[in-house]
Amino acid sequence: MMKQIYAFESIQDYEIYKDEIHVLNKKLTAYKELLINQFELKEVPKSIVWTSSKIATTVFSQVPVPAYTNRETIYMSPSVSEWKAFYLSQLDDEELENSDEIQYIKNYFHSLTIDDVFCILAHELTHHIELFPDEFEEERHNSIWFEEGMCEYLSQRMTLPEQRYKELRENENLMIKLFKPKYGGFSLDDFGADSYNQTSLASIMLNYWRSAAAVHYLVECRYEGNVMKVFGNYMEWHENGRQQPLTEYFGVEKF
Repeated sequence: MMKQIYAFESIQDYEIYKDEIHVLNKKLTAYKELLINQFELKEVPKSIVWTSSKIATTVFSQVPVPAYTNRETIYMSPSVSEWKAFYLSQLDDEELENSDEIQYIKNYFHSLTIDDVFCILAHELTHHIELFPDEFEEERHNSIWFEEGMCEYLSQRMTLPEQRYKELRENENLMIKLFKPKYGGFSLDDFGADSYNQTSLASIMLNYWRSAAAVHYLVECRYEGNVMKVFGNYMEWHENGRQQPLTEYFGVEKF
């Protein structure tokens, strides 16, 4: 059982977050069982640290994303309003025309609910499944896009209603269209630890949008919805010594 740790600056702050924490924990119980039964989740982290977006990104970490995990602990802001602000801030400091596409993106992020925030928490737990052979290794130099994209895919596809998942894909495809020309001039195989040193939040998150799009294409177009077959081929690539870039192996260089 994961310990629940509350890292807020006051009791009053905890009161603000407690209802959302309760909902997320309830949803996590069901998702955890799904991962155990279908995706080889064998060891869960020891704890979840619930905290504010500010504390998550300035005290526990300097990474500007208020959700992350290591082998022992998930750190997570449970706040719908904080996640709305986080996603909308991707558009800050960017020279973007006020087009219908930008308005769609803004409307999508304003429409986020606790179900969308749960996808983020589910993503962090998905990192702990045994189907990622190099998870939590000190040095990971390739294939991070596959793991991040698969964590996005499973956490979203397995929990969101069909229409909401379709809206999410449309939104992220628009974000890729807007930001890839500026920030995406490299292969997904180069997505690694250095990617988090970028000054623009959009340039960091672009790696996740591209990875999720690639995995969605693999599972639903190339492998006809068979997630475990994708994992099987990924493991084959790994066990054969990773002799070629993973994007080339899967035929997803275009992403």
